[in-house]
Amino acid sequence: MKKRIISLLLAFVMVIGLTACAGNKAETPASSTPVQEAAQPQTSEPQVTEPEETQNAPATITFTDDCGREVEIPTDITRVVSSGPLSQIVLFAIAPEMFVGLAAEYGDSAKGFIPEEYFDLPYFGQLYGSANLNVEELAAVNPQLIIDIGEAKKSIVEDMDDLEAQTQIPSIHIEASLATMPDAYRKLGSILGKEEKGEELAQFCEKVYNRTVSIMDQVGDNKVNALYILGEEGLNVLANGSYHAELIDLLTNNLAVVDNPAGKGSGNEVTMEQIALWNPDFILFAPGSIYDTVAEQDAWKEITAVKNSNYIEVPEGPHNWMGTPPAVQRYLGLIWLTAELYPEFCDYDVKAEIMEYYELFYGCTLTEEQYDALTANAFINK
Repeated sequence: MKKRIISLLLAFVMVIGLTACAGNKAETPASSTPVQEAAQPQTSEPQVTEPEETQNAPATITFTDDCGREVEIPTDITRVVSSGPLSQIVLFAIAPEMFVGLAAEYGDSAKGFIPEEYFDLPYFGQLYGSANLNVEELAAVNPQLIIDIGEAKKSIVEDMDDLEAQTQIPSIHIEASLATMPDAYRKLGSILGKEEKGEELAQFCEKVYNRTVSIMDQVGDNKVNALYILGEEGLNVLANGSYHAELIDLLTNNLAVVDNPAGKGSGNEVTMEQIALWNPDFILFAPGSIYDTVAEQDAWKEITAVKNSNYIEVPEGPHNWMGTPPAVQRYLGLIWLTAELYPEFCDYDVKAEIMEYYELFYGCTLTEEQYDALTANAFINK
């Protein structure tokens, strides 16, 4: 009897054990998930703080400038300086608020067009021309980038490398001629985070330049025989083929053909005898030259352009519309001078486009008085 009772108890215990095992097997899939989740925090991303530079955009990018140099420049730029007056004019149109100093001081001709606050910026000097860059003053304001814009001189790579080594500031060159200024503004827009403004400026330049080329195609070989006269004595010319003569070469038959065209804004010095031999039909006098007195000078009275009162004075304010330096303000020259020389091919509103330029490139709304003063001697027949 005892054996039977013991056997029954053993059987009951075995049944209970089997039931418990079955219950554990049924719970395995559910219980395995918590085990995996408990292990995850050891490798999950929230537990690891990555360095700041990998979480955000890189602090610098490699920019290949227009003379082929690879330069590390900041991705977020707020402080710039230009290498010279030309660059300063181009940059002012797109990012004047980023200026921390000037390569060229603003003179009286800029008053009323350039806000007063920019007259008070530190003056550093320029890389080209007088080459009077003050490195110590430049370093004191800690610019992020030096931008050179314009003609790629033969020494441009060496010049930019030297500037960067001397200042320890990233320095880039962007090529800009009348034809390539739109590209320059698009590059500047990308570099400076001002894509929309860069595109707006680029489109204006493209419109004016392409229209001018089309007009000159219609003019063909019938370009006006002209000279651009500079200097207090009126004995300097912008020579045919020089970078500074790009505008007058496009719009006229520039008679000033010389052996060695000067690469500076003061042009080539010539004699009165040479001017008489060229005997232009049309003359542009630079601001500050002899426009006011030329008709009273015996030597000039026999020049065809003077004899026929076929001469004008180039407008200036804040910069010379024909160049000096040959920056983006030359598009004013394209608008005004093309219509003055070839009115039969020009159906656009000169005054309206000049007003538009001043608004876009200087942030200045011209008054009627300002426009009249600027163009006082710019038209033969108003």
